[in-house]
Amino acid sequence: MTTFLPSVADCAAAHSREKQRRRSRQIKFAVLFLGCLLLVDAVFGERGLLQTMTSRQELLRVRQALSELKQHNEALRAHARRLQGDPATLELVARQELGLIRRGEILVLLSDVK
Repeated sequence: MTTFLPSVADCAAAHSREKQRRRSRQIKFAVLFLGCLLLVDAVFGERGLLQTMTSRQELLRVRQALSELKQHNEALRAHARRLQGDPATLELVARQELGLIRRGEILVLLSDVK
């Protein structure tokens, strides 16, 4: 009966292959781990997908608010122009907001009595 005993060279080669396989698995695990970290950072990080979407929504909201403010500002400018150039508008504001009357007019205030 012959027993096969591996030679030192065979043992060294097997050890080397096992070491290489282990190293290959470690490299694959490290690459996979880094890829997962990058993916998580890309989605949830400071400049990630969620933050970008939130920023875009905020940008749209601020643009809408700016548009409304510009419209309001233009309306105020038009009102100011009317006050400067139209005596009837000026008189209307004086009567409604300041409670002023012309000479010779009588102011009558009515109030509800309950």
